[in-house]
Amino acid sequence: MNRADLRHMAEAEQERQERFRCRIMVCAGTPCLSAGAQTVLDSLRKALAESRLDAEIEAVASGCMGPCSRGPLVKVRQQGKKEIIFERVTPELARQILLSLAKGRRPPTVSALPPDFPFLARQMKVVLANSGSINPERVEEYVAAGGYGALAHALHELTPDDVCREVSVSGLRGRGGAGYPTGVKWNLARKANGERKYVVANGDEGDPGAYMDRSIMESDPHRILEGMALAGYAIGAEQGFIYVRGEYYLAGRRLEAAIRAAERAGLLGSRVFGSNFNFRIDIRTGAGAFVCGEETSLMASIMGRRGQPRQRPPYPAQQGLWGCPTLINNVETLATVPAIMGKGGNWYAGIGSAGSKGTKVYALAGQVEIAGLIEVPMGTTLREVVFDIGGGIPGGKRFKAAQSGGPSGGCIPSGELDTPLDYESMQRVGTIMGSGGLIIMDETSCMPDVASFFLDFCRDESCGKCVPCRVGTVEMHRLLRRITGGTATMDDLAKLEELCELVGAASLCGLGMTAPNPVLSTLRYFRDEYVEHISRHRCAAGVCSMAEVPAGPEQEALLHAMGGAGEEA
Repeated sequence: MNRADLRHMAEAEQERQERFRCRIMVCAGTPCLSAGAQTVLDSLRKALAESRLDAEIEAVASGCMGPCSRGPLVKVRQQGKKEIIFERVTPELARQILLSLAKGRRPPTVSALPPDFPFLARQMKVVLANSGSINPERVEEYVAAGGYGALAHALHELTPDDVCREVSVSGLRGRGGAGYPTGVKWNLARKANGERKYVVANGDEGDPGAYMDRSIMESDPHRILEGMALAGYAIGAEQGFIYVRGEYYLAGRRLEAAIRAAERAGLLGSRVFGSNFNFRIDIRTGAGAFVCGEETSLMASIMGRRGQPRQRPPYPAQQGLWGCPTLINNVETLATVPAIMGKGGNWYAGIGSAGSKGTKVYALAGQVEIAGLIEVPMGTTLREVVFDIGGGIPGGKRFKAAQSGGPSGGCIPSGELDTPLDYESMQRVGTIMGSGGLIIMDETSCMPDVASFFLDFCRDESCGKCVPCRVGTVEMHRLLRRITGGTATMDDLAKLEELCELVGAASLCGLGMTAPNPVLSTLRYFRDEYVEHISRHRCAAGVCSMAEVPAGPEQEALLHAMGGAGEEA
């Protein structure tokens, strides 16, 4: 494969698509598949074959289209006309759409989203530019959309230093949660000495409610491969690994197929694009341990060891896989790089806010009218995301808070609805950007119960290596259960706050360090709810089953020993 071959592949695919007067794309992301998208696609293909229209109309699977709670979603593309997206499509409705297209009539308007549907119209798609628009299982469609052009350009026109510089100019920061400047990380790995170097894509997405990385891997796998190859060229690595959690079967399967297709086309492997650059990518499947999202645990797992963190320094860029310099980036971070190299670092830096450049992908979930996957410029306010894009709170209820950053993050209350979603502003209100999970809660949510849910998650996912995390999360959860069970005293609340400081300061890795955040955050904004649970044995949201009186010392000891109400063992 050389640059001319790449151009010919793109032109051939564009000509192939133009031979159809219509393309019907069925979302084949996990949310739509779980809602019956495969049945819709099968019925369309069967109807096309029976009516012998398959030479005129093509029915294909695509990646995620966005409004996941409205699936299955179907997009109709006709030459010279605007796209139409249909929601909640059944096999019967799909056949009606097909019949109208076959007869040259306007497709039925029932279930059609309006052209200015805010959920779609108010987004800015960079990483998700191809999601829902190409078949993720055909490399030709990615190439026809401009794919691998940035890699070809870099290999022939730029030095590795140029690539690192362009990423630095873009202002891109790690999308996995920490927000570390990507260009700085790449330069550290580039300058590190080592016989070999590695690139790792972290696809071990574990936050409750988050599925941004899974959707990117399912919808546009070649974008990640191209980003990894650019990273490999920039730092001098010839081997990459994608770490995918085992629950993401579809993402792993599509990535594996994409790697094989890219190798067959000469886009990965030896002498990529006729250059002296060699790059291979292999997949490593995790067992679903949350701690393996932490980079030193992830590396241990890739090397076949137990997934547990280690002290840093040395950092992975200095001493990573098998003792060699290793660049680890989140999937979304790497998927952003082809667009940066294609359009320039200055273009990307022109999007977003002063300290947070570019766009961010969020998984909008919880008590919101339209749940799904969105991509917006950094600095977009929470109010715009919840009300303008997500359609507001169902049932006329009031917005209470949004949990960002999963179990490592915190909540943003209604009084901070106009907070810009960027690294600095979210830190100011006591939470973090995290990987992009955004769970919306209405007035029926009990905040001590929310904190208890996330502490339960953290204690369950603690790897157990360090005492502060292993014991501290269990004890914090026990105190929270006492509060939500109505058996706590104000001394328990004081102990809880003391433990938050200790666990956050003394834990070995990010999981333990950030485990207290949901407690601290809810205490900051909803302390009255904690006090009401303790002093009045009342849960205003009606979520918690409260004991009438606090347990006395003897009852407390007995409950602790028995694992009784409010005292889970």
